[in-house]
Amino acid sequence: MGFILREFYSPVNPGKFNIASGGCAWRLLPKCFPPVSTVRRYFYAWRDAGLFEAMNTILVMNLREVEGREASPSAGVIDSQSVKTTESGGISGYDAGKKVKGRKRHILTDTCGFLIFLPVHAADIQDRDGAVDVLAAIRKHFPWLRHIFADGGYAGNKLRSALASMGKWTVEIIRRSDTARGFEILPRRWVVERTFAWLGRCRRLAKDREKSIASSTAWTLIASIRMLTRKTARHCQC
Repeated sequence: MGFILREFYSPVNPGKFNIASGGCAWRLLPKCFPPVSTVRRYFYAWRDAGLFEAMNTILVMNLREVEGREASPSAGVIDSQSVKTTESGGISGYDAGKKVKGRKRHILTDTCGFLIFLPVHAADIQDRDGAVDVLAAIRKHFPWLRHIFADGGYAGNKLRSALASMGKWTVEIIRRSDTARGFEILPRRWVVERTFAWLGRCRRLAKDREKSIASSTAWTLIASIRMLTRKTARHCQC
C-alpha cells in the first residue's frame, strides 16, 4: 500500500486528473506539469500494472471505513452506460436499445455509489450477458459481495442460471411501476445513476476516444479515483 500511495502522490498524477477533467489531448497538457511524454509513459505503465484498479479499490475500502461501514461491501448495484466511440478504432458495437454505436461501461458500485468494478466492452453485448463476467471477476476483489440490485435488463433465467453455478448470488430486480408517469426515483437504482453523473463530470468520458479497451477502462478509473480522493479529503477536514 505504501508503494501505491507514493506513486499516487507523484508529480505526474495531477496531470492525468487534468486531462480527465478537462477532456484535453495529451499535447494540450499545461506547461506546469512534467513533459507530456513523461505523463503519458507513466499512464501506460500504471495502466498495464493494474495500479489504477488497486488505487480505486484501496480508496473505496478506506472511504467505507471512514463512513463507519465494513471495508468490503456485501451488496452492490449494477448498470451499464453506452457511449459513442470516435475514429480512433478498436472494439465497438451497436446498442440497438439506446441506438448508440460504441462501447458499454458496465459498472458495479456498492450501495453508497462508489465504483468497485468496471469492465468495458462492445455496446452490442446485452446487459445480462455482460453481468456474468462482471460478477465472476468481482469475487476476487470483494469476496463478501453476494447481493446485487439491478434493473429489468438483467431479468431472466439466463443470468440466474449462470450465477447459480458461481456460488450464492442473489439478484434483486428493481422495476419501474407500470402506472408511473414521468420521472420516478427507483430505490437502489438511483445510486448507480448518480455514480454515472459523478463520473460524467470528467469531460474525457463524454465520448470513448481510446483505441484500446485497457485505456478506456483506465480513464474511467481515474475519474473514479478523482471523485474518491475529494470525498476522502472532505471527511478529513471535518
